[in-house]
Amino acid sequence: MLILGEVVISAVLIVLILAQERSAGASGIFGAGGGEGASYQTRRGLEKGIFWATIVAAAVFAGLAVIKLIL
Repeated sequence: MLILGEVVISAVLIVLILAQERSAGASGIFGAGGGEGASYQTRRGLEKGIFWATIVAAAVFAGLAVIKLIL
């Protein structure tokens, strides 16, 4: 049962990570999206929810892995 939980959480974690957009567009391909000249952007709405859901899913996955290791 623990292994099934890990598989499900890992699939959810993969989807959440892929759902996060970073440096979208042509400027991101050529490296213009990052570095010293980039402005700070806050997460809002759905993007913030996906960000926190990713953190929670990663914590649950790590917890399940530790529990499986102990048992």
